[in-house]
Amino acid sequence: MHPIFKMSALAGACALCSAMAQSAPTEIVITGNPLGREQATAPVSAMGRTDLLERGQSSLGETLNGLPGVSSTYFGPNASRPIIRGLDGDRIRVLSNSASSVDVSALSYDHAVPLDVLSTERIEVLRGSAALQYGGSAVGGVVNVIDNRIPREALPGVSGKAQLQAGTGNDERSVAGLVEAGNERWAVHVDGFDRRTGDVRVPVSLACEKTGETRYARSICNSASQSQGGALGASTFWDDGYLGASVNTYQSDYGTVAEDRVTIGMKTTRYALEGQVRHLPGVWDSVKARVSHTDYRHTEFDNGNPGTVFASQGQDLRVEARHRALAGWQGVLGAQVESGRFSAVGDEAFAPFSRTRSQALFVHEELPTAWGQVNAGARWESVRVQSLGNPDLSRFEVGSRDFTPFSVAAGAAFNLSPAWRLTGNAALTERAPKDYELFANGPHLATHAWELGNSGLGLEKSKSLDLGLDWKAGPHRMTVTAFASQFANYIGLMGTGEFKNKEGQTVLQSDVGALPVQNYQGVPASFRGLEVNGRQRLWQGTSTLDLDWRADSVRAVNDRTGEPLPRIAPLRLGSTLAYAQGPWSAKLGADWHAAQNRVPTGSVATGAYTLVNASVSYRQKQGATVLHWFVRLDNLTDQLAYSATSILTSTAFGKSPLPGRSLKLGVQASF
Repeated sequence: MHPIFKMSALAGACALCSAMAQSAPTEIVITGNPLGREQATAPVSAMGRTDLLERGQSSLGETLNGLPGVSSTYFGPNASRPIIRGLDGDRIRVLSNSASSVDVSALSYDHAVPLDVLSTERIEVLRGSAALQYGGSAVGGVVNVIDNRIPREALPGVSGKAQLQAGTGNDERSVAGLVEAGNERWAVHVDGFDRRTGDVRVPVSLACEKTGETRYARSICNSASQSQGGALGASTFWDDGYLGASVNTYQSDYGTVAEDRVTIGMKTTRYALEGQVRHLPGVWDSVKARVSHTDYRHTEFDNGNPGTVFASQGQDLRVEARHRALAGWQGVLGAQVESGRFSAVGDEAFAPFSRTRSQALFVHEELPTAWGQVNAGARWESVRVQSLGNPDLSRFEVGSRDFTPFSVAAGAAFNLSPAWRLTGNAALTERAPKDYELFANGPHLATHAWELGNSGLGLEKSKSLDLGLDWKAGPHRMTVTAFASQFANYIGLMGTGEFKNKEGQTVLQSDVGALPVQNYQGVPASFRGLEVNGRQRLWQGTSTLDLDWRADSVRAVNDRTGEPLPRIAPLRLGSTLAYAQGPWSAKLGADWHAAQNRVPTGSVATGAYTLVNASVSYRQKQGATVLHWFVRLDNLTDQLAYSATSILTSTAFGKSPLPGRSLKLGVQASF
């Protein structure tokens, strides 16, 4: 057993047995506003500890699915990345504590994000392209997963939490725990988790050939998983800063659902060093730096036999310097260096060995005014992408490409009255193509296609605009946001009309094992949409009753052909009744998804469906320990539904419907 796992298990045991109270670390808005202000001009959503406890799923995409403008790629219950405003893949930047999260989840839909909500303190989602400090890959938005593995504030005494969960829909059994200790000069953090699930139950019988014999069951074949991880971190503090380090590991073994006999064994280890110096003399107020190294590896097993092995190593260095007010402007100047090596070894390696390196300079400035605030930012990057070929496969092109993306953005917030606030953001963004977009050449079973890169691709360029109106009066609130993005060179997979088998031979469409050849191309494309959400207090007394409501819609079109772009979420409408009295709270909600008939040729339309969910929670204090009990019932009516944003809906329709009715129980002890 890895030493981190041993310490994590000890931490969880201590947490379960102890009876001391938890002190929560300071929650700072990192993603939405680099200066730590409470409000940002760009649309920001956040999920804290309570939301993650009561709404968290086993994947990042499904946890965030349902937030305004956010859907998921849903490749079964184990692999799911967030989609923001119709944009996915490398247009959504997934961060870990504002630093790059090195993995290959954007490479393929069946690759999971190596993050688990059991060890997460907070998740922030920035929609739109205003987060230039995080690069061109954030054109669609940023997802920042925040933990306290490197303590940034003093933690006097000992604190922690322990969490147990069980579910009927997938026979989930999970446990997590953390312990933190320290004083004014030092702090230590230890955490660990273990999650085990079986095949996910669904409202229809599906065929399964995993054991060599065809059987039928009301479950998604090959959807079981087993994940565990842990971390050890420590920091030292002085009057004007801190320095800390952490090491964490994540391991997951899960089925790919698209193929009954294929499983993935994933493991990643991450080392991080972070520090900050505050209250500097002169124009600079503080300097913060973070450096990390990540080793990632996953192996695809066919009926238990090792197949293609994907590996990635990456380094990330980020330095931010915050200056004092200059002519009223406050801001952050920064530099970032990222490097990564990727390899895929095996018959189904559809991308070559590659090396990517980028350097960036960025600036973010804000000007508070009597009527609101103005902000502006810019980012310059130098990116080199190299294909190193593959020693075992001759089909890959060897070469390199250099790019210099430059992006700018500006935003403003107008306080129309104490209750009303108007926001606007505009951005010109450039993104360098990824290694697989340039040099892929091989069978990709997750997309059920032969993917062919295009080494002649240029920068992906976009113009984006969003306008928002916020209203807040006591417990009542409402937010309306309209957005539009125009891409001059939207990079996507386009059909060529050819077909190949797994050996790369040209075949007929009717031949067994024929894979359509899809080529990465840049096309003009446009995205437009609307997001609305709010809360209305219906009753106020010894108890409260609130109505939460939400709606979003996005249209995405290939402007060259006039066809809709694939995997776009349909119109979604939802509402939730939330009741609270003392330590009790209860929720009953429903989300309606319209039929998605706006699909390109070759894609499958999806029907409308409604998902009904309910939950009850109770907070109990026993001495210095706080117990948070919850019960959640998902898909109460056991509705059969298929996701319009999942590629499986088109490539393997019927293999992976959305989960059926599921009862989940859990308790979190904070001390």
